[in-house]
Amino acid sequence: MSTDKNRATAAAILPLVGGADNIASIAHCMTRLRIGLLDRSLVDDEALRALPAVLGVVEDDTYQIVLGPGTVARVTPEFEALVEEGRSGPAAHPVTADELAAQGAALKAEQKARNATPVKLFLRRIANIFVPLIPALVGCGIIAGLNGVLTNAGWLPGIVPALAAMASGFMSLIAVFVGYNTAKEFGGTPVLGGAVAAIIVFPGVAKITAFGMELKPGQGGVLGALAAAVLAVYVEKWCRRWVPEALDVLVTPTLTVLISGLATIFGLMFLAGEASAAIGTFANWLLATGGAFAGLVLGGLFLPLVMLGLHQALIPIHTTLIEQSGYTVLLPILAMAGAGQVGAAIAVYYRLPRNGSLRTTIKSALPAGFLGVGEPLIYGVSLPLGRPFVTACIGGAAGGAFVGLFNQLGVAFGSTAIGPSGWALFPLLGGTSGWGATLAIYAGGLVVGYLVGFLATYFFGFTRQMLTDLNTDPAPAPTPNPTPTKEPALT
Repeated sequence: MSTDKNRATAAAILPLVGGADNIASIAHCMTRLRIGLLDRSLVDDEALRALPAVLGVVEDDTYQIVLGPGTVARVTPEFEALVEEGRSGPAAHPVTADELAAQGAALKAEQKARNATPVKLFLRRIANIFVPLIPALVGCGIIAGLNGVLTNAGWLPGIVPALAAMASGFMSLIAVFVGYNTAKEFGGTPVLGGAVAAIIVFPGVAKITAFGMELKPGQGGVLGALAAAVLAVYVEKWCRRWVPEALDVLVTPTLTVLISGLATIFGLMFLAGEASAAIGTFANWLLATGGAFAGLVLGGLFLPLVMLGLHQALIPIHTTLIEQSGYTVLLPILAMAGAGQVGAAIAVYYRLPRNGSLRTTIKSALPAGFLGVGEPLIYGVSLPLGRPFVTACIGGAAGGAFVGLFNQLGVAFGSTAIGPSGWALFPLLGGTSGWGATLAIYAGGLVVGYLVGFLATYFFGFTRQMLTDLNTDPAPAPTPNPTPTKEPALT
């Protein structure tokens, strides 16, 4: 997508969300432009959905416009620039302090009523810490996969060490990035969170004995970094309250790193290391013994978890597994939920041949669905229909059971990064049984998910009344001519 097209997309979106004066915040994740709104009533949802570049819209703590991977990262800067121009330009509408206060209070009350549950707030913070790391995880994961292929094939031996350095450099320091983002998210000084987390990966900790054993660099991983940075934030805030202002610049950072650093070395690294090891052991045991049943449960429940926002709790677990073994065994199974969703959408397409509007939505959303972007199909097709959402989960369960069965049979594999799914996950797959077997089993799981999702939806996704009500074109009929006209004669 060219720069002009990115700017055109941003320019088309801006007036439909109320213009620059209605924007409180702008951010983006892997697929969505996330906008904080001052007045929700100014948004034209239908017009936004009708834009060619928009795959769907979702309302949560922010208003989220689904643009797809790659596109969103290019459109967001253009959107930010247009918002800034709109606010500073001569046509900008002046807003008084009282108006801003009223809008802010209304927005805060609305968001608090919908989203301020302790669980959702905690999971949102977890997501805010790890989601910014996903692009680096994806890039390094693909390079690691390419390096593995070259190594196994014996090709280009001179470049293999360079690729290994590129793939492993970020992962060796991921604890520092987690610490930085954690401190930022919890209201502390980001660099102090990174400094405390850096202790975990420092080689010199191997000379330190804690709990009767020598520490290992990296022990505790991202969980240790998360805990260490949260502790650093609380220590820093305590210091800000009690340290005299004249000494703050010297005393506060010193005490923050010293206190939280000692707690990390002589407590958190050991405890987080034990927790990380337990997570890895449990995940491997679950699939090695539960196999098909574990895959069925995980693949079948993932779409409901996404709907509830609870899937964010899996992000640090995925990252911990990648740290330990180089890949997360859970993601390929969870990706089967998207396959069930695609199969269900195709069944809806064939079961409702007269519903032109819905069929158009499915045709436009299926390419993104095959690449693992499921929001357009979820919010535009299966969830509003109800029963097809359940049958999509059945398809995901079947695909998950297929992948889980082979894991139980000894073919263990996973994803070297988090974020993509569907066909986009193929370049990130890695395992212990060879690339050919890994690709074949993952592809087989997708096919099973597509097929079972299709069949379950085709035969059980609709009641007779649903077919009667939905199998019509919702477009308004033309206004009848009150004066009868004689049909022209055929010649």
